[in-house]
Amino acid sequence: MDMLLFSLDKTSGTPLYEQLYNGIKDAIIQQKIKVAEKLPSKRKLADFLNISQTTIELAYAQLLAEGYISSKARIGYFVEALDELPYIEIATPKTHFKPSFIPNYRYDFNPSFIDTANFPFSTWRKYARDSYDEANAHLLLAGDAQGEYALRTEIADYLYQSRGVQCQPEQIVIGSGTEQLLPMLIRLFNHYTVFALEHPGYPSVARILRQHNRTPLPIKVDEDGIQVQALEQTNTDVVYLTPSHQFPTGAVLSATRRTQLLNWAAASPSRFIIEDDYDSEFRYTGKPIPALQALDANDKVIYMSTFTKSLMPSLRVAYFVLPASLMTTYNKLFTYYSSTVPRFDQHIVANFMRDGHFAKHLNRMRKIYRKKHNELIEALQHYPDVSVSGSQAGMHIVITIAHQSEQQLFEQAKKASIAVYPMSRYAIRHEPTTSAQFLLGFGGLTSIAKAVDDLMHVWQIKKV
Repeated sequence: MDMLLFSLDKTSGTPLYEQLYNGIKDAIIQQKIKVAEKLPSKRKLADFLNISQTTIELAYAQLLAEGYISSKARIGYFVEALDELPYIEIATPKTHFKPSFIPNYRYDFNPSFIDTANFPFSTWRKYARDSYDEANAHLLLAGDAQGEYALRTEIADYLYQSRGVQCQPEQIVIGSGTEQLLPMLIRLFNHYTVFALEHPGYPSVARILRQHNRTPLPIKVDEDGIQVQALEQTNTDVVYLTPSHQFPTGAVLSATRRTQLLNWAAASPSRFIIEDDYDSEFRYTGKPIPALQALDANDKVIYMSTFTKSLMPSLRVAYFVLPASLMTTYNKLFTYYSSTVPRFDQHIVANFMRDGHFAKHLNRMRKIYRKKHNELIEALQHYPDVSVSGSQAGMHIVITIAHQSEQQLFEQAKKASIAVYPMSRYAIRHEPTTSAQFLLGFGGLTSIAKAVDDLMHVWQIKKV
């Protein structure tokens, strides 16, 4: 070809070489310049377009680098054949997203919050510093799919001593939270397996089941925990529950129902119990409640727990303990998986537990949370129109206000910059109520009595 006709704007903010590059590239893509056709020499094109040869050279060099043209020594530049349609840059308007808004409440009764002021930062820092060392260079490589053996060993020892759970490290699988582990458990069962959940219960568990094409059956909970008799009347294969401190009601599964539940599971080879040992570390009345798994003589309980409340929610370390009967299925399905928790984090936790700091931290936090729990209960005793339940364990209680609108009270509190958490949020299915119920978490609060008084003032509930 003799010459290329391109319109170059010397007043534009786009460099001339880039304008020329784009013009030639588009002409090649649209086949206005044929394959094997020779491009004008740098000198001729520079004279024709009244631009420098350096500008031409830069444009040709970019085309050459991207494979649009080829160069033959002492002959010139030629258009290359394109094997497939190249990426064409199209100017599109930028979408501007608003940053997530995180409200700043005066008081936040979030049941998931912990006491961050009393975390053993100095001790944790030491173990973190020791872990990130050349001696641990092997931790830079991928580890065991089930999680670090050192941490699984510490977990097995801790579960036996604190919860009566009997297991081997080989039965433990570590993952980054219930949301990551539960889909793995779902896949251990066939597509016809029917799952049941406590009602009210964890909404996230119900959502995960639905995302995996499972429709959860809600089973009512009362003051003694899940109603096993109602469960027995369904075709459920696997039931997910929180027996030690039912979330969100705070009920503790009674001894009678524990026996009934284990007998229900033992009655069929396809039946299993997923025991989420929620908030089991913190109990304020009576003796510690043993885990269901510790009472199970028929290998029917899948035990789950996390370090969310005992250490920190951001750690994202959870685990389940599989019955021996499910290990073969697990190994077939998941041996090619990689653990979703960083190896360094796992070893920090393992060493923290090995040297007794985890037990010391738990003992200290039990005293702190017991004090906060008692302060909250005492503050609410001055308000006879408010009844309290679910106060035996955990880091939240449930309050009930009769003949009040839950939504209206929620909006009033929000307007006053106080965060409360309606019980209706945790309903697996909607049911009309004649009273308002809220979860009041105390883990992250400091001025508990003042927070309660301010909340009741907003709700116009009188103090005596």
